[in-house]
Amino acid sequence: MSNTIIRVENLGKKYVIGHQKQERYTALRDVIANGAKSVGRRLLKPLGKGESDPTVEEFWALKDVSFEIQQGDRVGIIGRNGAGKSTLLKILSRITEPTQGSIRIKGRVASLLEVGTGFHPELTGRENIYLNGAILGMSKAEIKRKFDEIVAFAEVEKFLDTPVKRYSSGMYVRLAFAVAAHLEPEILVVDEVLAVGDAQFQKKCLGKMEDVGKEGRTVLFVSHQMSAIEKLCSRVVVLRSGLIKFDGDNKSAINFYLNDVEKQTRETKLTDIKRSGNGEIKITNFYIENTTEDPLVSAACGQDLVLVFEYQKNTKKNLKNVSIGFSIHNALGDTLSVFYSDYAGTTFSSIPHVGKLKCRIKDFPYSRGRYLVGARITVNGIEADWPRGYIGFIDVEAGDFYQTGNVALSGIGPVLIRGDWHLESLEDVQSELYF
Repeated sequence: MSNTIIRVENLGKKYVIGHQKQERYTALRDVIANGAKSVGRRLLKPLGKGESDPTVEEFWALKDVSFEIQQGDRVGIIGRNGAGKSTLLKILSRITEPTQGSIRIKGRVASLLEVGTGFHPELTGRENIYLNGAILGMSKAEIKRKFDEIVAFAEVEKFLDTPVKRYSSGMYVRLAFAVAAHLEPEILVVDEVLAVGDAQFQKKCLGKMEDVGKEGRTVLFVSHQMSAIEKLCSRVVVLRSGLIKFDGDNKSAINFYLNDVEKQTRETKLTDIKRSGNGEIKITNFYIENTTEDPLVSAACGQDLVLVFEYQKNTKKNLKNVSIGFSIHNALGDTLSVFYSDYAGTTFSSIPHVGKLKCRIKDFPYSRGRYLVGARITVNGIEADWPRGYIGFIDVEAGDFYQTGNVALSGIGPVLIRGDWHLESLEDVQSELYF
C-alpha cells in the first residue's frame, strides 16, 4: 500500500493582472464607465483569435509543478519573494483553486498561512478552538481532550473568552498555531507567519512541529530562516519564479538556494528588483568604499568602512525627514544587524535630485565571509522605497580587528567583540574570611 499522502501533478496557477491606471480610490461612476468602455470595445472591435486585451497580462505564479510527499515527511519549501511558495500552500490547503493540474491529498489538512486564517473575529478564543476542530472533522469529545493542552501552549488563558478580534497579532498567532498543531491533522501546513511571534515562541513552535513529524504526521513548512529549515526538514523543495528548481535533502537544497541567491544578487540590477513604497525616492546603486572614498571590492574586519547608497528623487517637492536604513544578513538569510539613520538621530531634508547617502562604520565588526545587504528609505515615516531583495553584498577578509598586529586572529562567529581585560585579586578577601 502506498504511503503517498500528497501527489501534485503538472500544477499551475495563473493570475490576470490589470494595467489600467488606477486612481487612489474607485468611485461608482468609475465602475460604470469602465464597464461601458469594456462593452463598447467588444461591440466595436471584437478581439480576434490571435489578439489579446492590452490592459491585462497573464502571470503564472506556479507552472508545471509536480512532486509527491510521503506520510511522515517534513518538507521545507524555500525561495525568494514571489517564487510561488505561499500560492502553493494555499492551493494545498484548498483556499484557492489551481488553474491547471491535479492534487490528491489523503487526510485532514490544518493550515497556518497568515494571521487571521481560519478564525472568526467575532467569536472568542474558546469558540474558535471548537470551530476549527469541527472544520477538521473532529468530534467535540476529541477537541475537549486536547483543549487544556492547546490553551497552555498558546498562553492565552486570561483572554480565552474574549473575541479574537481584540487579540494582538502575537496572541492570534499563538492560538492559531496551537489549534493547528494540537488537533491531530494528518498534514500540518505552516507559512512564514511564525515570524510574528517572539523568539521564544518560534523555538516552541519548531519543537512542536518536530514532535508532529516524529508522530508520523506530515509537515510542510515555508520559511526564510535557513537554520530552521535545516533543523526541522529532511527534504527541501526550492522554487524560483513558480518552477521547482531543486528537490532533495536539506543541506543540498539549502546550498543550491544560497548559491542561486548569490548569483541572482550579483547579476540582478537594482532596477529589476520588485519594490514597495510610494517611489518618491529610489535607491539606484550600492557599493562600499574606504574613508578616502576609494571603492572597495572587499573589506577587512576591523577596517573603517563606508556604505554608499546612491539615490534618485522622483518628485519635484522638497523631501523632509528622509531616513535610510540597511540590514546585514548572513549566507543563510538570518538578519544580523539593522541600522537606520534616524536611530542615530540623523534625517535628511532638502536633498538634491540625485546623490549619495553614506554610512561610515568604525571598526567594521564582522569576521571573514560574505554578507548580504538590504535597504529601505522612508520620508516622514512613510515608506518611499524598499527593494524586496538584497541590493548587494559585502565580502569581508581577515584583518587586524584586535589591533595586535596579527591579521590571522579574526575571531570565531560572525560578529566580533573588542573589550578590555583586567585581573582582580581575591586573596585579601579570602584572608579576612579565614581569620
